[in-house]
Amino acid sequence: MHLHECQLDELWTFISKKAAQLTPLEKLAEVYGDAWVWVAFSPMYKLVPAWVVGKRTLRHARRLVFRLKAATDGHIPFFTSDDLPHYANALLDVYGVWVTPPRQGTRGRFPNPRRCPPPDLCYAVVVKKREHGRVVHVTTRLVYGTMEQVEAALQASPVSRVINTYGVERNNLTVRQHSRRMGRKVNAFSKAPDYLEYQLTLAFAYYHFVVPHRGLRRRLPRSLPTKGCNGSRKKWQPVTPAMAARLTDHVWTMDEWLSCRVPPKHLW
Repeated sequence: MHLHECQLDELWTFISKKAAQLTPLEKLAEVYGDAWVWVAFSPMYKLVPAWVVGKRTLRHARRLVFRLKAATDGHIPFFTSDDLPHYANALLDVYGVWVTPPRQGTRGRFPNPRRCPPPDLCYAVVVKKREHGRVVHVTTRLVYGTMEQVEAALQASPVSRVINTYGVERNNLTVRQHSRRMGRKVNAFSKAPDYLEYQLTLAFAYYHFVVPHRGLRRRLPRSLPTKGCNGSRKKWQPVTPAMAARLTDHVWTMDEWLSCRVPPKHLW
């Protein structure tokens, strides 16, 4: 899969019980309590190519970027996110290249190799200032790359001309609507991490292959008649995120989706 732009974000939920209700042993195990769904979102295809359930730590941010890299064709997209520092470190760990700095002078030890961002890695963050729970000021900051690269990426983007994370934030609402376990103030929370991952897998597959997205529909060359004499003519072709990303060529039915056989993980 080829991605031009990718937005990163995370959703909060909890497993079994909230963090304030955990016992000392449960806190030590780090299984229950607060959980975060890390999401990589393509605003062009309205697609989630990678996601991870875990804690809000660098280890899980790194897992998300590793999965994203495995799901793409090797091209590094233009990344945007909020100002969580884990993303910058994870992108450097996954896409960075080892470089040995030159020695200063003619004496002493050579510097150790270090990871540096490759020339085609471009990453910017959106910094939001909040007061009393409301956003009062928004700024942007460049982390990797140059402003020329950012401007070129925005000019080539068919969905935006400014640095933002609107796509992944709107997708967060879609995730909460399609997955009841992610809803707020409900009694359908998950009892174990595996159950949350299973339910999210179904929700993401349904969203990608079965549900046409209004923002992706294509106008037909000519309108088509529909059933009935007085029915309005069909002017648009429905398109799902998987169709936009060329993962399939049609809108799946529920029967096709539920009967699809997924290969074992060792064959991925």
